[in-house]
Amino acid sequence: MKKVVIAGGTGFLGNILCQHFVNLNFEVVILTRKNQTRTPNILYANWDGETLGNWCQALEGAEVLINLCGKSVDCRYTEKNKQLIYDTRLKSTKVLGQAIAACTDPPKTWMNASSATIYRHAEDREMDEETGELGTGFSVDVCQKWEETFFAARVPETRQIALRIAIVLGKNGGALQPLKRLSLFGLGGIQGNGNQYFSWIHEDDFTAAMQFLLQNQSLHGIFNLSAPHPVTNEVFMRTLRKKLKVPFGIPTPKFLLEIGARMIRTETELILKSRRVVPQKLRAAGFTFQYSQLDDGLGDLI
Repeated sequence: MKKVVIAGGTGFLGNILCQHFVNLNFEVVILTRKNQTRTPNILYANWDGETLGNWCQALEGAEVLINLCGKSVDCRYTEKNKQLIYDTRLKSTKVLGQAIAACTDPPKTWMNASSATIYRHAEDREMDEETGELGTGFSVDVCQKWEETFFAARVPETRQIALRIAIVLGKNGGALQPLKRLSLFGLGGIQGNGNQYFSWIHEDDFTAAMQFLLQNQSLHGIFNLSAPHPVTNEVFMRTLRKKLKVPFGIPTPKFLLEIGARMIRTETELILKSRRVVPQKLRAAGFTFQYSQLDDGLGDLI
C-alpha cells in the first residue's frame, strides 16, 4: 500500500486531500500538533513542527509528503500574528527537509504549499509561473521566504514541487461558506470597486491536480494551482448570487470593509488584493480542468 504523509492535514485542504487518498487506498499519515481521535484509515503522528522526533519514521518509504502547515492568514496582522505566520511555515518546512535528508528511504516526492498571493496586485494582465511578477509587502515576503526555505533543503532523492494555491472552493469549508452567507443576507454585492480579480479552483480540480503532479514524475518546481479563468470580484459575486437565486446584493465600499475587518479580526487584503493567476505549467503538461469556468464550478458546489 502506498503511503502519503500530510503535515498540517487537519484543516480544510488537509481534509479534502485525506479523503482523496483514502479513496485511492493510500495509507494516510497526518503530522499534527494536536491529539486526534482515531479515524478509519488515517494514522496520526504528533510533532511540534519545529524539531526532529519519532514522527520522522513516518516519512520512511512514503510516496509523497505534502506540507500544508501554517497559521491561517485570516487574522489581524499584529506583530505577534505576523511572527506566527512566518514561524509556522518556515520552521515546519525546514525541519521536514532535515527529516527527509535523514531518511534511509526518503519520500519520492515532496509537495510544499505556497500561495498565489505571491504575485503583485494585478488587474492589467494574467500572472503565470514564467512571466508573473512578484509583489511586495508582508504576505508576499512570507511566500518568498517559504519557497526559499523549501528549495534550500538538500534532498537530492526527493522531487520537489511548490504549490502556489489559489482560493479553493469547496462544499464543506473554505472561503465559499462566508461568501454564501453574506449573499443570502443580501450583502453579496461588489466588495471595494469590484475590479479586483479572484483566482479560484474547485476542490475536485485541486485534488485532481495534486494527483496529476504526483503521477507525472518529470514535473518539478513551481506550479500555480488555479482555474484557468480568474474573474473579477463583481463577476464572482454576481455569479454566486445567481446560483443562490438571490436577486440583489448590497455593495460594500472599502471604508466599510475596513471597519468590518477590524470587527471580525481579519485584513481587507484577503478581499481587495487582485489575484489574476493562471496555471500555465499545469495546462502545458496536459492537465485538464473539470471546472475551468466559474459558472460550472459554482453550479456544482451550490
